[in-house]
Amino acid sequence: MGITKSEIFSEEQNHLASIAKVLGHPARIAILEQILKTESCICGELVDEIGLAQPTISQHLRELKSVGLIKGNIDGTKVCYCINSEVWLDIQGLLSRFFSLFKNEEGNCC
Repeated sequence: MGITKSEIFSEEQNHLASIAKVLGHPARIAILEQILKTESCICGELVDEIGLAQPTISQHLRELKSVGLIKGNIDGTKVCYCINSEVWLDIQGLLSRFFSLFKNEEGNCC
């Protein structure tokens, strides 16, 4: 397998790719949906709601946190997570700009 030459791509292209990679697992999508549905910080309920083991949930939370989609606060012995609204909106804009590149014009493609 070849090495990705990330330096030949723009910062925005690399950032979008890292977000897509993190969003590329259904467990992470389920975690985000659960946090969004709760509309507040969520602490220990993810294991019960998602149905995965605690270490697995923790790994997925770590990945989501790595791109800034969520943030965590320590509450006693628990870490509670919520959507990082500023980053969420930035990513929403980035994805919107990317998808707006498509011009749905008949006859321009096979």
